[in-house]
Amino acid sequence: MIRFIAFVLAGLVINGPAAAQWKEYAYIAEGFAVVFPADPDVEEVAMYQVVPGKSVPARIYSIRHNNGVFKVTVADGRDAGLQETPVVDHAVRQLTQGGEVKIDYPHRIYRIYGRQLSIARPNGVLTTAAVFFANERLYLVEGTRMPGGSDTDLIQFQQSLTFDRNVPNRTPQQMQAIRAGCRGPANPAGVDDPRCQQN
Repeated sequence: MIRFIAFVLAGLVINGPAAAQWKEYAYIAEGFAVVFPADPDVEEVAMYQVVPGKSVPARIYSIRHNNGVFKVTVADGRDAGLQETPVVDHAVRQLTQGGEVKIDYPHRIYRIYGRQLSIARPNGVLTTAAVFFANERLYLVEGTRMPGGSDTDLIQFQQSLTFDRNVPNRTPQQMQAIRAGCRGPANPAGVDDPRCQQN
């Protein structure tokens, strides 16, 4: 239900008068696309910590807009022997440090599973984020609203992330087990998806 509301709100924003400045940026080599309100700055990071004691190269796409900061970090773990759970857990710990977690739910885009979060910070700052590990990369999408910023900008940004429909980060057996463990929707984001608790 929460994701459905988010999609509706994002649709309202996309169709609103300010929508013309947001457009999709596709990064084919890194396997994702996302919307930004203008061309993002791109920062190359030689050593980005993905788990304690291990760092890999990363690229950070970011822009400030309308009292908000919108950022995608892609950490390239190819050939680094990384495992999904510790990488995602570390990213979540870093994201939530110093804030109050309002939402921490499983998240799914096509056949790629991850987590979505909302973190309240002091002085009215709110961050919404999505964390995925796929293609041997960490994808960390963060929208941060400062006081006076737009909640709908956060929703539009976070919900705009897409991956190749043909790339999974779960085996067919894992996806079948997730569906079997859920009494709710046919395609849950995980067995702890709140919709799974529906009768």
